[in-house]
Amino acid sequence: MKYLVIAEKGENSWGAYVPDLPGCAVVGETREDVLRLIREAIEFHIEGLREEGGSVPEPSSTTEYVQV
Repeated sequence: MKYLVIAEKGENSWGAYVPDLPGCAVVGETREDVLRLIREAIEFHIEGLREEGGSVPEPSSTTEYVQV
């Protein structure tokens, strides 16, 4: 599955989260760190959902840039 990941730069770190997987979020020092960490977090999150007998949400979020 291919999930949309939002990566944001903060003052001193980077953060990333997955809109289709509520609660799946990470923080790291660099963009590369958060992309690696969010990949691991997605796998862990899905594994936990399956172990609990829950359903795994299908990816449904999309992005679009709007020029203003």
